Amino acid sequence: MTLFRNGNVPLDVREFAARGGVTGSVTDQLELLLCLLEDSEARVVQLAEETLNAVPTEPLADWLAGQDATTELREAFALRGIAPAARPPRAGASSPLPDPEDEPDEDTAEARPQILSLLPVIERIKLALRGSREQRAVLIRDPNKVVSVAVLGSPKLNVNEIETYARMTSVQEEVLRVIGTNRLWLKHYPVMAALVRNPKTPVAIAMPLVVRLNERDVKLVTRDRNVSDGVRAAARRFLLTGQARRR
Repeated sequence: MTLFRNGNVPLDVREFAARGGVTGSVTDQLELLLCLLEDSEARVVQLAEETLNAVPTEPLADWLAGQDATTELREAFALRGIAPAARPPRAGASSPLPDPEDEPDEDTAEARPQILSLLPVIERIKLALRGSREQRAVLIRDPNKVVSVAVLGSPKLNVNEIETYARMTSVQEEVLRVIGTNRLWLKHYPVMAALVRNPKTPVAIAMPLVVRLNERDVKLVTRDRNVSDGVRAAARRFLLTGQARRR
């Protein structure tokens, strides 16, 4: 969700999400559609509005009366003229959102690179957003930037995967740039350290992170010949500054 709010998601992916193509919990899907109503692209806003308008009012009102609906969602839909149902939701009530068409089958959509590379771009984007961990591990290295960045928008993604991606030298710079501008992911020290040590990370991303490393890791950076000269120089300066302060 943070990626969409920060505008770090390619237009093709935002349009796909605005059509209701990103699966996840009902809460996540509704929050994402509402977020896309504030997108900078009019086409994305239009698609998100059409998707929300297509949600049946009665099932949505029932869902809003349940425990899964947040206060923010209830308030947002109240402004759209849809209030929670007065009666408690029926037991076992289904999601108010329609199932996306052509949902990929994780058992048959194989994760082998040679299989995924044969799929059309839009199908690879779908798998990047909805697929399995194994499929994401392949698609994060996709040569098409839209596909690889779409992986970072998957609601199934976890921080362990982000740490793995941050270490990869086979991903595009844009993937590392998106990771390096996400405050939530940077709160995890291994992610931050991996970005600094990755020679593929843009220097503008890696250098400010050097000062957040512990002394042991900064020393490792100064000796790592794979790291760019600018980042190693920043690490040496940081060490010298720290030693000067201790004198």
